[in-house]
Amino acid sequence: MIRDDGRRPDEIRPVTLDLGCLKYAEGSCLAVAGNTRVLCAASVERRVPPFLVGSGQGWVTAEYGLLPRSTYQRTARESDRPRSRSQEIKRFLGRSLRAVCDLSALGEQQIIVDCDVIQADGGTRTLALTGGFCALKQAVERIRGRGFVERDPLIEHVAATSVGIVDGEVLLDLDYSEDSRADTDMNLVLTGSGRIVEIQATAEHVPFDFEEFSRMYKLAARAIGELIQLQQTSLSSARG
Repeated sequence: MIRDDGRRPDEIRPVTLDLGCLKYAEGSCLAVAGNTRVLCAASVERRVPPFLVGSGQGWVTAEYGLLPRSTYQRTARESDRPRSRSQEIKRFLGRSLRAVCDLSALGEQQIIVDCDVIQADGGTRTLALTGGFCALKQAVERIRGRGFVERDPLIEHVAATSVGIVDGEVLLDLDYSEDSRADTDMNLVLTGSGRIVEIQATAEHVPFDFEEFSRMYKLAARAIGELIQLQQTSLSSARG
């Protein structure tokens, strides 16, 4: 099967991670996958949420939002009342980033990773996480260079991708046209060592069996390995 954009079923979209794209943020990354674009910015604050004051522990969290014309029709801004989907993705991003952080190594400071979708064509949450980690890594390196932390709080890399069953076939990295008609949709988050952070798998129409789940998992895990290699290469080039 050849897909509408010319990809094979087991092929991800072309991905680029443009690091240091923002002047003022401690870490930043413009993440692009096909027609999906997410701007990620990491900001360091020398304070923590009230529940961590006096604990000696830091915090990593995330924000997520769609810009008004990131979609086919204008999406209203979320300044007054964030949509439940954005809240769910925000929590997904925060959980996934904290999973690879030693928060005690941060001391009492927090890093906020803002992920703003400039253009949406499927896979925005997974791309936000992949790019958001790069922004977080840059911010950590910045505060280490300034002597604000003694040891690296990042344990390992983390990245994510989507996979699903469309018209009876397992497809990797769904774009919007595929995601909107998928029988099954799955998002997978893995660390650099292959450990599972999160699996979000839902049968939208037709339930799937374990063999299909296994095929989806193997495809997505291989792709995440490629994304983590891209993260490493991009970060190394940014340092140079």
